[in-house]
Amino acid sequence: MRKLYRQMRGARAFTLVELMIVVTIVAILALIAIPLYSANTTAAIMSEGVAGAGTIRTAMRVYLSQQGSFTGATIAGLQIGSSDLEGKYFAQADYALSGVSASTYLITAGPPSKTTRTTLHYSIDQNGSEQGSYYTNQ
Repeated sequence: MRKLYRQMRGARAFTLVELMIVVTIVAILALIAIPLYSANTTAAIMSEGVAGAGTIRTAMRVYLSQQGSFTGATIAGLQIGSSDLEGKYFAQADYALSGVSASTYLITAGPPSKTTRTTLHYSIDQNGSEQGSYYTNQ
């Protein structure tokens, strides 16, 4: 018992300076990691919106080959599975198909309804002309 007591008395603890250094290093790492995480999340949201618009665009091309024109096309009427436009950030209702005529259409994605972190507005037309903008809510 005395031996254990002597070992406990001789044991050293961390000093305040050592603890402050560790806290400072952790804070610096957090300052680097948080913006990188935020940027990657924004990129993921944008990628999902663009991918969903691409799914609709592919379905529109199939519709054109089957019907001969874009007239009468709707998102609900296209051969898209019920879960193809459902993602982590976007729902099917976040996509719109407008300006549909015999040879034109405009697909719009955004803003994502399943997150408030980023608002994305992305559009693509029958010629592949893309326009997009986003802002991040911090």
